[in-house]
Amino acid sequence: MSWASRFRLLQYTKASLWMVPLLGLVLGVLLAEWAVTMDATPWLPAGWRYSASTAAGVLTAIVGAMIALLGFVVTIGVLVVQQATGTLSPRYMRLWYRDRLQKAVLATFTGTFSFSFALLRTIEPDSVPDLGVTMAGAAVSVSLLLLLVYLNRFTHNLRPVAIAGLVGRMGETVLVRAQATIRDATARPWDPAAQAAGGAVTYVPAEHGGVIQAFHPEKLTALAARHDCVLVVTRLVGDYVPPGAVVVEIHGGNPAPEQRQVAGLIAFGSERTIEQDPAFALRVLVDIAVRALSPAVNDPTTAVQVLNEIEAILHAVGRAGPRSRYVLGDRHGTPRLVVQGRDWEDYLQLAVTEIREYGVRSVQICRRLRSLLEGLLTALPPGCLPAVRTELTLLRASVEREYTDPARRALARTPDCQGIGARPRRR
Repeated sequence: MSWASRFRLLQYTKASLWMVPLLGLVLGVLLAEWAVTMDATPWLPAGWRYSASTAAGVLTAIVGAMIALLGFVVTIGVLVVQQATGTLSPRYMRLWYRDRLQKAVLATFTGTFSFSFALLRTIEPDSVPDLGVTMAGAAVSVSLLLLLVYLNRFTHNLRPVAIAGLVGRMGETVLVRAQATIRDATARPWDPAAQAAGGAVTYVPAEHGGVIQAFHPEKLTALAARHDCVLVVTRLVGDYVPPGAVVVEIHGGNPAPEQRQVAGLIAFGSERTIEQDPAFALRVLVDIAVRALSPAVNDPTTAVQVLNEIEAILHAVGRAGPRSRYVLGDRHGTPRLVVQGRDWEDYLQLAVTEIREYGVRSVQICRRLRSLLEGLLTALPPGCLPAVRTELTLLRASVEREYTDPARRALARTPDCQGIGARPRRR
C-alpha cells in the first residue's frame, strides 16, 4: 500500500463515526466473556450477589437505556450538522467528525449495550454473572458522566467564537509544523534553466484527479536523491487537479523514478484537509465571518470575534516569512524537491478581501479591519508591509464609496480592536 493510500485510509478513519463504536461493541462482548469467567472464582463480596430476576431486570433496563442514549446522541449530531451548515461553515463539518469525545461517548454506549446483552444470555436460575451485573452498573455511570461532559462541551464549543478559536489554533499548529519541516530541509537555490539543460523532463499526471490533501516531503526528497533528480510539485496543497493534469515534473534522473512511486507520495481526496494546509484554516474562518455578515444572519459582532483569530494567524504567518516556492534538499544541501507555496500576499488577501467586500456596510467591520491592518504594520517585518498598506488603501477606498456622510465616514475610518467600543489608541 502506497503512502497516499495509507494517508487516505487514515483520513477516513479519523472522520469515521462508526469504527470506534464498532470497536466498543466488540470489546463489550469480550469483556462480558471475561466477567463470566471471573464469576467462577469465590472472591466476590456478598454485596455483589444478585438473584436471577434482579440481574435480568437490571441488564434489560441497561440495554434499553443504551439504545435510547445512542438515539439521543445521533439526534444531537443531526442538530450540529444543521447548525454548522446553516450558521457556520460546511467546511467545519470535516473537523467536527473527528471529535474524539463524541467517538468515545458512542463507543461507551455501544460497549455497555453489547456487554449487558451478552451477559443476559448467561443468566440461569442457578447461575448469575454477579461481577458482570456490577460492572454493567459501573459502565452506565461512566456513560452518563461522559454524556454530561459531551453536552457541556458542545453547548459551549458550538458557539462561533469557540469554533473560530479551535480552527485558529489548528491553523497555527500546522503552520509551525510546516515551517519546521522546511527549515530542516532547506537547500541551495535551484535554477530550472540549468537543470533543464542537464537532462530530460518527465511529467507525472494525476491518475484520478481531486484535491491535493498532502504529500510526503521527506520521502519525495529521498526518492529524488536515490535517482539523482529534482522533483517539482507543480500544484499547491489544496488545489484541485483534474484527471490527467501534470502534478509533478521529474528533472533529470539516472534513471528517473517510476511515475507510480512519485504519485504514491501525493494524496488526493474530494476536499481539502488542514494537515498540511494552514490556508484552509483561514478559509474556514473567513467562511464563518462572511456567513455572519450575510443579510439573513446580520451578526457583525461574530465576524469581529472571528477577525481576532484571523489576526492571530496573520501575525504567525507574517513572522514565518512564507514564500511562493520552497526548495528542499538532501543531507548535502543538493536541491531535490521543489514545492509551491503561498506567499504573504496570498494569505493576507484570503484573510481580508471577502470580509471587506461583504462587511463594508458595517461600521464594526471597517473599524476592526483597520485596527487589524494597522496592528500588522507595527508588528511584522518590513517585507510584509507593502501588501498591508495596499489592503489599507483598498479599505479606505471602500469606506469612501460606502459612506457619503462625513461623520459616518470618519467613524468608519477609526481603528477599533473591539469593532465599536474602544477609543482610538494613541501611538
